[in-house]
Parts: sequence; structure tokens; C-alpha cells
Amino acid sequence: MASEELACKLQRRLRREEAEAGDPQPAPLAARVPEPPAPVLPASADAELSAQLSRRLDINEGAVRPRRCKVFNPYTEFPEFSRRLIKDLESKFKLYDAGRDGFIDLMELKLMMEKLGAPQTHLGLKSMIKEVDEDFDGKLSFREFLLIFHKAAAGELQEDSGLMALAKLSEINVALEGVKGAKDFFEAKAQALSSATSHFFLNKLCKRTWPSHQGASGLLPSRGERGDFHGGHGQP
Repeated sequence: MASEELACKLQRRLRREEAEAGDPQPAPLAARVPEPPAPVLPASADAELSAQLSRRLDINEGAVRPRRCKVFNPYTEFPEFSRRLIKDLESKFKLYDAGRDGFIDLMELKLMMEKLGAPQTHLGLKSMIKEVDEDFDGKLSFREFLLIFHKAAAGELQEDSGLMALAKLSEINVALEGVKGAKDFFEAKAQALSSATSHFFLNKLCKRTWPSHQGASGLLPSRGERGDFHGGHGQP
């Protein structure tokens, strides 16, 4: 009896194990790894990218000229400026390029405008640079510096703008150099004219005083021939 019960228990256990082996439980799913979020650009980088894209569209539409990669030659790119004016403006540019890096940055432009007697606010200085800043680097190259005067001559600057004040004050200094040169030129011409006039009247006076001593050439008598003027003696 006891052996039969034990045999039944063993059979039930075998059937249970077979049932468990025939219907396996599904394996648990692996946890899903979340994807990293996309990087967010700062506001300044977003604005710079927008400005670059806008400029590219303007270049494609022909609204602006693309920047050249060749070596900058101010004499050929700005033929309306004389060589002397370009040299003077280059000297002024180097004077205020305190960092000697070939650029005038915001602080150097601030000092320049103060020296010229037309100080600007911080926003005014940034606006001045932005108007001619073709490469969006926030500072003025020598070409962009010359572009200020090109725009002023073409009437492309507002009369009350900081760039117009810079152009006017700088041109006054250059004009003074020209006025000084013209003054020297006309003084030399006046002196030459005065000398020629004095010689003309002296020659007329001598012709009237010594008419018999004039030769065929009409030249004045030599010093030894002026004796008639002193009573016929050859000594003065």
C-alpha cells in the first residue's frame, strides 16, 4: 500500500515536470536604453549661423559680392582713392591698431572715436563695425576700414552715423595736409611771379636810363658800362 502511494506521487511529479518542460516561460525583455538628447546650440551660435546662411543666400541672389581669397591690394580695389590718401589712412589704421594684429577691435575703435572727438556708446560702436564687417568677425580689417570711406564718398552712410563722423574727421586731417601743400605751392608761385615782375620793371627802368648802351639783343649793360649814370666814370 505504501509502495503504491509512493509510485503515484512519483508519477504525478514526473508529469508536472514534463508539463513545465513543454511550456517554458518567456524570457524577460531587456530594458530599452534611451537615446541621448540632441545637442542644443547656444543663442549666439544660432544667430551666427543664421547670419552666415543669410549672407550665402544674398550672394546666390547677387545682392552682395562674395569675399575674395586673393591678396588684398587697396590701390586696385579702391581706384577712386589717391595713393597718398591710402597711405595716410593706412598710417591712421596702424596708429589705432594697438594689438598690432592687423585689426581694429571694439575697444580700439572706442579709443579712436574718443581721440577724434566723437565718442560713441557701446551699442553705437557695435553698429559701426556691423555695417562694414563683411566676415562677421566683430572687428575691422584694413579693407573694411577703407570701405567706410568708400561708402561715405558714395553717399551710403547716414549723416548722423558714427561711421560718417569717423570719415569726416579723418578726411579733415588728410585735407589739412593737402591745404598745406597747396599753400606752399601758391606761395612759391607768388614769389616767382613777384620776382619776375620786379625784374620786368627794373629792366624797363634800365632801358629808359641807359638807352644808348643797349645792344641789339636788348640786354642790360654790364656793370663796367654804367659810367654815364655816374657822370661818365666807370667807378660806382
